[in-house]
Amino acid sequence: MSHRPSRSSKADSSQPPADPASGLRRALMRRKKAELVEVLIELAERDRGMLRQLTARFDVATPPDELVSATHQAILDATDFDARQINRNFAYDDGAYAEVERNLRRLIGSGQLRPAMTLPLELMKRGSYQVEMSDEGLMTGEIETCLSEVIGALKTSDLPASEVLAWCATMLQTDRVGFIARESIEALQSHWKKIAAS
Repeated sequence: MSHRPSRSSKADSSQPPADPASGLRRALMRRKKAELVEVLIELAERDRGMLRQLTARFDVATPPDELVSATHQAILDATDFDARQINRNFAYDDGAYAEVERNLRRLIGSGQLRPAMTLPLELMKRGSYQVEMSDEGLMTGEIETCLSEVIGALKTSDLPASEVLAWCATMLQTDRVGFIARESIEALQSHWKKIAAS
């Protein structure tokens, strides 16, 4: 015997789902702007993910030294994992990877290529370890996307060839798995070797 839905459940299914934030929206609309700003700041101070989202959404301008510090923290957050989850597809903070990419682009855009060159060394060290410890290395794409910001900038930079070549060699040596952005780094290395030889 099949179960027939009651009339009340039919009526319920035809109604659009209730907006879970509607009550909160009404309460917030009654608050003053200064109070809302204070609440957002409190939430952002307690939760780096929230801070990242708000900073990106409102395109907050950050001085280069603070940007380097924020990127360092984002690398730590992005590459963090629970050691009990080794050899599994563990969760990772893709929002932190997005911040690393965005901040590297901003540093390069503001003429801070040298500081931007140091951060990928840390990203490669910690990120390749994270890939090595995971089952399928799902975060490899995010790491390569971050590194591409600096690799692209270095290809057209006016830095000495020896400096770029040393960076490439260190990046390749630091990669624990031997395949993260390898093609791109080797292509950059080859490009600068030709320039150095000419």
